[in-house]
Amino acid sequence: MSGAGMFTSVSVLRAPLRRAIENQVGSCSVVYVQNSSYSTDVKKINVSAWKRGTGGRSSFNGVVATVFGCTGLVGRTLCNRLGKIGTQLILPYRCDHYDCMRLKGVGDLGQVLFQQFDIRDQESVERAVKYSNVVFNLIGRDYETKNFSYDDVHVKSAVTIARACKKAGVERLIHLSYLNSAEDPEPLAMKKPSGFKISKWRGEQAIRNEFPDVTILKASDIYGTADRFIEAFASPVRRQFHFMPLWHNGEDTQKQPVYVSDVAQGLVNAAKESDTIGKTYLAVGPKRYKLDDLVDWFFVTMRRDSEWGYVRYDMRYDPFFQIRVSLNDVLSPAYPIGYLHWEGIEREATSDDVTPGVPTLDDLGVTLTQMEDIVPWLLKPHRAFAYYNDILGDHEFTKPVPPPTIPIN
Repeated sequence: MSGAGMFTSVSVLRAPLRRAIENQVGSCSVVYVQNSSYSTDVKKINVSAWKRGTGGRSSFNGVVATVFGCTGLVGRTLCNRLGKIGTQLILPYRCDHYDCMRLKGVGDLGQVLFQQFDIRDQESVERAVKYSNVVFNLIGRDYETKNFSYDDVHVKSAVTIARACKKAGVERLIHLSYLNSAEDPEPLAMKKPSGFKISKWRGEQAIRNEFPDVTILKASDIYGTADRFIEAFASPVRRQFHFMPLWHNGEDTQKQPVYVSDVAQGLVNAAKESDTIGKTYLAVGPKRYKLDDLVDWFFVTMRRDSEWGYVRYDMRYDPFFQIRVSLNDVLSPAYPIGYLHWEGIEREATSDDVTPGVPTLDDLGVTLTQMEDIVPWLLKPHRAFAYYNDILGDHEFTKPVPPPTIPIN
């Protein structure tokens, strides 16, 4: 037999043996898969027993958390706080995936998992909470669109998430709401009761009916990077050239704004402590201010004081501003340009109602941040004469003096 014939015969003889071995290995693999327990199994897995590491982003603390509303102001900050302590994150999103890819870095490789969902699709919500032991509901919208009303966002979505959590056996559900939510709020700047306040109140009742052990945080105006409180006042769309219109000139409104990092830490602490189950907490700042003093301070910090031309006045006597707000409400393509809309003006004119005896972030062990330490940094991009050198120049700007505070009862 020639050398070529020998190799041909050997390969022909080896082929059936190779196929038999491959079939046998395949059979063994199938048996192994069938007998193994994977994350795709229906049964609930005790992930808390899988703790690994000494802490930090490169460890696993045994908590799998689903964060609805992860791309929002509070959601981004909360994900960073959770990732820092080794939490595995499941982040449902419905936006462009590039909007949430920035959250990939809040945890180590394999700790941050993204999943598309639709809040109107119960099955997609159930998939997002299926393997979690903690769920945060931060979904909210301060304006309505043609696709989602306030009830769709604040009530129906809360019910959908609560039902999915109940079905999946989720241990903790944390819900973020609004401090001044009310069943029948008194209209201020608007001619009718605020749909935002009513839907937030209805959402609290609905989620507690579905999931009685839910922990609710009711937050006042939240400020931080790219917020909709300070940024709304700083926007040129909000003012009339150099004139700043406020409801009743801002003299009848009292505010107790809270820093976004404090809210996020309060959410984390609420999930950690078992004695927070079924309770409601108020997320408010450490100091209370009059709105007119706050806005004056904002503009002085932005180097837009009276010398620049800043004047504050009562919007009730300015029909042109009211028409502009109404037109912005109707004609804005997708969202209110410059955050200028009547629901926003209504919340801006609302005094923060801090009910005595209700626990706050202090009771959650949060060290509250002072506005004086953060606001100058947040408003720096909005400063007039941004490139003016104080050392070389001969002009002295008015030094911002923190606004006076109101005693808290």
